[in-house]
Amino acid sequence: MSRTATAANALSALNFGLTPVFLTNDLELLTRLKAYLSRKTGRDVQLIQRRTYEEITALLLSGQLDGAWICGYPFAQFRQQLSLIAVPVWRGKPLYQSYLIAPKGRVATSIEDLKGDIHAFSDPNSNSGYLVTASLLAERKLRPDQFFRQTIFTYGHRNVVRAVASGLAQSGSVDGYVWEVMSSLEPELTAKTEIVAVSELLGFPPVACLRTQRLSEAVELLHKALIEMSEDDEGRHVLNMLKLDGFADEPETLFDTIAAKMMLVRGLGS
Repeated sequence: MSRTATAANALSALNFGLTPVFLTNDLELLTRLKAYLSRKTGRDVQLIQRRTYEEITALLLSGQLDGAWICGYPFAQFRQQLSLIAVPVWRGKPLYQSYLIAPKGRVATSIEDLKGDIHAFSDPNSNSGYLVTASLLAERKLRPDQFFRQTIFTYGHRNVVRAVASGLAQSGSVDGYVWEVMSSLEPELTAKTEIVAVSELLGFPPVACLRTQRLSEAVELLHKALIEMSEDDEGRHVLNMLKLDGFADEPETLFDTIAAKMMLVRGLGS
């Protein structure tokens, strides 16, 4: 390939970021997602993965990514700089819940029963894996470090389930979508845990971009590919692997409840 052709190909590449909200690192799923997006956009799509929400969000804010599948919490944090591309639809709605979980057999029916626990969070910038629980405590004028004996960050919702199932943690905060999908794919693991409480319905982790790039060709192509995913055979296969119905256009107000939780927690200095 000539230097000119190589440069043109590099310019046409589309960088799509994936945070730990993404269900799995399964190679087949990533390969199929990359193939679908590349075909539908006509671009060389590169899937960019990092360990934390903060790392992917930083790449997105610095313009190094055309779009990223992030979480509602980072979207609320940087709402002035970010714009929605599409929101996943799960069980017919662009919504999900946060679960408080404990080991199977533990007698617990509310967050009050978890006081003094070693508690597993997913990520400090996760809505379902941190913010929801922190806001529950903020309503009680408490910070997580004041309520729990110890907190750990596992940097992955699956890891929260593993920590609680193995006894490493006495309770945990986890993405309800991930827990439910794990229940169908790894029932022997989730069977070692049980749900203590669930949050209200909240905006599903969205795909977002820089607000200044929302009308760029790359973002428009990505938007079209996601919205039309459920109408494409290969796209439906990827959605089936993700246990999602598809992607939809949703208003930014979908994340107002998460933003309110963020302000509540910030007000307490958490």
